Amino acid sequence: MATVKTGLDRLLAADCAALQGQRVGLLVHPASIDSRLRHGATCLYETDSVDLRVLFGPQHGIRGETQDNMIEWEGFTDPMTGLPVHSLYGQHRKPTAAMLADIDTLVVDLQDVGARYYTFIWTMLLCLQACAESGIRVLVLDRPNPLGGVATEGTVLDPEFRSFVGLASIPMRHGLTAGELARLFVYHGELAVDLEVLWMEGWRRSMNFADTELPWVLPSPNMPTLDTAFVYPGGCLLEGTELSEGRGTTRPFEIFGAPFIDPEVLAGFLETLQLSGVHWRPVHFQPTFHKFAGEVCGGVQVHVLDRRRFEPVLAYTAAIAAIARIYPGQFAWKQPPYEYETVKLPIDILAGGAVWRESVLAGASPEQLRAAWAEPLGEFARTSAEFRHYD
Repeated sequence: MATVKTGLDRLLAADCAALQGQRVGLLVHPASIDSRLRHGATCLYETDSVDLRVLFGPQHGIRGETQDNMIEWEGFTDPMTGLPVHSLYGQHRKPTAAMLADIDTLVVDLQDVGARYYTFIWTMLLCLQACAESGIRVLVLDRPNPLGGVATEGTVLDPEFRSFVGLASIPMRHGLTAGELARLFVYHGELAVDLEVLWMEGWRRSMNFADTELPWVLPSPNMPTLDTAFVYPGGCLLEGTELSEGRGTTRPFEIFGAPFIDPEVLAGFLETLQLSGVHWRPVHFQPTFHKFAGEVCGGVQVHVLDRRRFEPVLAYTAAIAAIARIYPGQFAWKQPPYEYETVKLPIDILAGGAVWRESVLAGASPEQLRAAWAEPLGEFARTSAEFRHYD
């Protein structure tokens, strides 16, 4: 039996008492499951005391219907429940008043992965804003931060670079749960919304997802394993380059490269940096879709040897800087559009400003990068402290 009970499991154990007498909407995705691997939509639909009226889905859909990145989808009727499904990654990213008209409470049950660029937390923020405007109560069912709740890393978002991969000033690796983020968003956004969080039982900040003994279900199609989640706070930065981030392989974000890269050269250089908790293995790979589909690429696979010591943002920053240095004539930043941004460079909205890119091009060492991030991360720790529910 799992050592941790999620918000969904606690809700079901109480026969959904928090929803009785309410007309309910539910925001879910593929990993919105209980400890028995039943999808949350099925669980609530089959609970007699719950009046479930409508479903909402973020990027990739309520059950993972869209595989690739930045593929919009539109609403439909869910064949399993017969309920209407509203897309929040298509014509609308924020629920309209009409979408919310038939409900009293919106339940949010989304498994986050602990990185600022993962769009589910921004769908949650937009739902909080919409519910504040429409007088709808929000119940967030909390889930673990897979990376644990201790470490933070990377740059803190500059508000001038807000986008759908960053709508609030949090770090690349933020160290909070979805419920804690919801409280922070409401406070800093001055949202007049009736927010309740159904907290987990048994979760501690020192736990990563493996410690919880909960089943891992991929929350999005290119987040297949917990290993993927551990590299993602750094690996997602590859989306802002013309390097393959490994989409179209069985190890997205852990494998990356390009046709022009010599794997032995790159891996050899990265090993000389002696970064904590990681080994860089030279690989060749051929993506089946996305960047360089059907072409043989050289690159590396990132093997995380020690999850507590590994610093994903630092590691991938160093790797991107190395490729830019070794292959200056072939390395390139991806050009817009990207995640609804048509002017700013994708790498800058991912990094939350231009400083990260400028540091990479200036040849900043890992030690210099870590030092530059320290003060903003310290300030975030202070401003977010009151929203940290656990421990």
